[in-house]
Amino acid sequence: MIRAVPNVAAMASYALADLGDTSAVSLAQNESAHPPSPAARAAGARAIETAALYPDPDWRDLRRAIAAVHPVAADDILCGAGSMELIGALIRAFAGPGDTVLGSQYGYLFVATAAEQAGAAYVTAPEPELRVCVDGLLSRVDATTRLVFLCNPGNPTGTRIANAEIVQLRDALPKDVLLVVDQAYGEFDEQDHAPIFALVGRGDTIVTRTFSKAYALAGLRVGWGAFPPAIGAEVRKLLNPNNISGASQAMATAAMADQTHMARIVGETAALRDTTAERLRAAGYDLPVSHANFLLIRFADAATAARADAALRAAGLILRGMGGYGLTDALRATIGPPEAMDRMCATLEGLPR
Repeated sequence: MIRAVPNVAAMASYALADLGDTSAVSLAQNESAHPPSPAARAAGARAIETAALYPDPDWRDLRRAIAAVHPVAADDILCGAGSMELIGALIRAFAGPGDTVLGSQYGYLFVATAAEQAGAAYVTAPEPELRVCVDGLLSRVDATTRLVFLCNPGNPTGTRIANAEIVQLRDALPKDVLLVVDQAYGEFDEQDHAPIFALVGRGDTIVTRTFSKAYALAGLRVGWGAFPPAIGAEVRKLLNPNNISGASQAMATAAMADQTHMARIVGETAALRDTTAERLRAAGYDLPVSHANFLLIRFADAATAARADAALRAAGLILRGMGGYGLTDALRATIGPPEAMDRMCATLEGLPR
């Protein structure tokens, strides 16, 4: 029998949300409740006319658009089929058997999968009160640590730490350890992110972002990252050539240029998130303060969370169970259309705590 290499054979497939009934409203994948920018949709329609041609392998227009908005040089940007492609390539480039990838307790689970793919070990540091702990991360660093991953704001918690703490973490890490700051929800965090992008210039830090959340382009699979040149050159070797379609590049470029639309959608999403959280807290539920486009809802125990999940599915709503993160007493709710959020609250208000 032909067998996969041992580390792949030992892996489980990466678990996506169980969407069940396709007629239900999905609040499980942190997608935007709004359509993309009209400018992005128009750009996509135009790009379809050139679909017979391969896309720009260097993402030149897209990188220029990103650099016009963020304090990063266009030449230091790599683009991927979602930030997942960049994260996977980064780990494969810099970690392997005998190496350790360090994350936070409730950090993005795909990092663990990518470490397994590379044959590296994945370890985590505790998150007291569902927040990243810099001291905890530093306590887990040892001679095998090659990369440290930090999601800020975090998923699935929605919590964040001050950017000053991330700078402190970078200053305390060994210089031969890469720090990766995943800002998939960065647009929902009102902090000034310039200090984090400035770390890239040190040569030992990477910042990743995505068009899937604030820009409502999850279906197009576009992510980007700011990389020190020497690091980016190695990661680039592992990216698929022509990895982002022409239509996806065109729409992402136009979406990045339309910051007014993005800011309006982020503002509306955040406002609905906060009013929903207030309503659920008033009903007796425990929710950490979220700085993302979702809420983490805590229940008395795993059984209560399971009963809530069943009731919500019966009401035509699909939330995301958090058992994979060890949060068996929690469900994660994407901020969806107002009607869906009202139905979610009404369903939970009618349940025993």
